[in-house]
Amino acid sequence: MKRVVVTGIGLRTPAGHDVESFWATVSAGVSTAAPIEGFDASEHPVKYACEVRGFDAEARFGFKEARRLDRAAQLGVAAAGDAVAEAFGDGGLAAAGVDPGRAGVLGGTGIGGLRTLEDQIAQYQVKGPTRVSPLLVPMMMANATAGLIGIEHGMTGPNLCIATACAAGSNAIGEAARIVREGAVDVMVAGGTEAVATPVALAAFWRMGALSSNPDPAAASRPFDVDRDGFVMGEGAAFLVLEERESALARGATILGEVLGYGRTCDAFHITAPADGGIGAESCMALALDDAGLAPSDIGHVNAHGTSTPLNDAAEAQAIAKLFGAGAVPVTSTKGVTGHLIGAAGAVEAVASLLAIRFGAVPPTANHASAGDLEVDVVAGSPRPVAAKPVLSNSFGFGGHNATLVFGPA
Repeated sequence: MKRVVVTGIGLRTPAGHDVESFWATVSAGVSTAAPIEGFDASEHPVKYACEVRGFDAEARFGFKEARRLDRAAQLGVAAAGDAVAEAFGDGGLAAAGVDPGRAGVLGGTGIGGLRTLEDQIAQYQVKGPTRVSPLLVPMMMANATAGLIGIEHGMTGPNLCIATACAAGSNAIGEAARIVREGAVDVMVAGGTEAVATPVALAAFWRMGALSSNPDPAAASRPFDVDRDGFVMGEGAAFLVLEERESALARGATILGEVLGYGRTCDAFHITAPADGGIGAESCMALALDDAGLAPSDIGHVNAHGTSTPLNDAAEAQAIAKLFGAGAVPVTSTKGVTGHLIGAAGAVEAVASLLAIRFGAVPPTANHASAGDLEVDVVAGSPRPVAAKPVLSNSFGFGGHNATLVFGPA
């Protein structure tokens, strides 16, 4: 099997629009949650989220094109563009001598263009069927971001979309790595995007009891803490350029890290709740370690799914304790800073995992004071120095979808 390395990283997140600002914000361990600016949330029980601030879609795409893209696609295409530029330079794939037929895209998302769908349903109800936008379908479809990335960079290889809820970003990276490993292509651009800090989505997640009701936005997302009561809605995107190692080295690419292993399982238990005792998560992590040829003791830290919900954090903590031993491995959740980015979460946390290896530090879990009876060693307060060892990153989604990635140093 061929080795798969990372040669480009791009992101748009509440914690920053580039690697440097993102790492600085995540390392500070301070939440980015704030009152919602994207719409009037005055009638909502929860009025805050972790939004991507300062992103100028018109500057990136032009006025006309920006209006033809849902925010999820805007964030995703912009993030992927940065990753491709880092990997191949301003000249893109052609200048780097990459065959476009051996380059593909795998985009993950939970929903796709939800804001566009919500807006157009309202338009239909008020003005009737003749006023629905002709762009609704291409703007709302979940595969739009993957298709647009392929178009922008001329990648004519496999172009796919995964929609496994909150596991989508990790599944996209894992499946793309396998496509490269099997030799089908030399390059895959893979990651996730999501923009569901929208009126209906916020109301729906609150109605199902998933959102924190903490009146203080900055203190609301508190993964693995005894006082956790739900997650904070977020939005964002992250994409990686994955390449076959020998091909990347031959063209003189800078290696940023390696995808060592990937596991995926299904709880087959409940549409929203995790399996009792975290059994699905445990088996998923074990598969990823086996795929990487590693033992639990080889892992430097776990970047947990850590949503800040009572059930998820308890189940994941049980799974980690069973596999690694109680308190035996440092654990962090960047969702304390970024909120829950749904289909983009795993991709953004993949970036955090790679940067933790690069800088030799585990970022702290924001708002974490005490794990109570959870048998996990949660990094909190300040970054914890660690050796440059492999990192295991978890993502779990509604539907029982589990995905685990293992990254190694360059």
